[in-house]
Amino acid sequence: MQQNAPSHASRRAFLAGAAATPLLAAAPVRAASETASEKEKTLEPLGICFEGWPYPGPVKFLALDHGEPTRMAYMDFPAAVGFAKNRAVLLLHGKNFDSSYWTETIAFLRRAGFRVIVPDQIGFNKSSKPIRTYSFADLVANTLALADFLGLRTFDLIGHSTGGMLAVHLAAKHPARVNKLILEDPIGMVDYRDHIAPQTVATLEQAEAATDEAGYRAFVARYFVKLPAARYEPFVTARLRLALSGDYPRYLRVVALTYLMIYNEPARRLFATLKPKTLLMAGDQDQSTPLIGYATPDARKKIPPLFQAARDMAKAHPALRHVEFAGVGHVPHLEAPEDFEREVLAFLS
Repeated sequence: MQQNAPSHASRRAFLAGAAATPLLAAAPVRAASETASEKEKTLEPLGICFEGWPYPGPVKFLALDHGEPTRMAYMDFPAAVGFAKNRAVLLLHGKNFDSSYWTETIAFLRRAGFRVIVPDQIGFNKSSKPIRTYSFADLVANTLALADFLGLRTFDLIGHSTGGMLAVHLAAKHPARVNKLILEDPIGMVDYRDHIAPQTVATLEQAEAATDEAGYRAFVARYFVKLPAARYEPFVTARLRLALSGDYPRYLRVVALTYLMIYNEPARRLFATLKPKTLLMAGDQDQSTPLIGYATPDARKKIPPLFQAARDMAKAHPALRHVEFAGVGHVPHLEAPEDFEREVLAFLS
């Protein structure tokens, strides 16, 4: 399993291909024209649990135990007055996205009559970040613990990117809990172990720590085909501020540990076992290929970009409803919100 760290070029390729850490991932960052001290004068440090980072509603916490006390952050929004359908939707975030990016989706679902629950998974965003082995089984258990705490026997599930991968694990193993399943550009439709050698925590951590400001901005830009740069700049700002936190080394370690989870627990074979009605959506320009920077040149040619992986999955499992968004990248709910909302509402209705 031990392996030398990749070159700086392959580190950049790794980050460019990765699909989904709470909006963040790099080392103490500085612009080329600024020293670290000058950067600190212009940006306030952000704690690795996103303390003070604006969210679209009140944040609450569920106490959990992972061998140490942890807290799972979540938001709970009621349906708009007069429109309640007595149904709840859980929104599961991606790896590189904090839950503020669900703001418009939350508002749309509430108007449509749904209660909306938005958890931050343990290890991400405003939730605790224990240094431990991460697994989708644990994330599933945490999500169900939250649903139980909130009195939700069943719910609809929308997962984006790594959140889509988590949603597949949850729905496959606990189908009676899920009314309908919506996957927005989910990763995990490829078994990365078939193409990429195992990596150590140290190697993954070093790759995260090697990213500078320009590199991270380019990384984020690759997600979005339609979104203006000003709309995704807050993602970059969050990551730069995280790098100024005294707990940044812990953050980097947790990022690496969650990448190992993605590598070790693909969702590909679980699609055949899904029982809930499932909508699989993807932007037809989504080139996301997690961990591809660690593949050999020959192996890289065999790893399909996400939009193609979604097509292949839909062809293999025709019971899935498959929708593509033209000219859209990795985050349709931000790039094409009207189209996204139309498809979601039609499927949930």
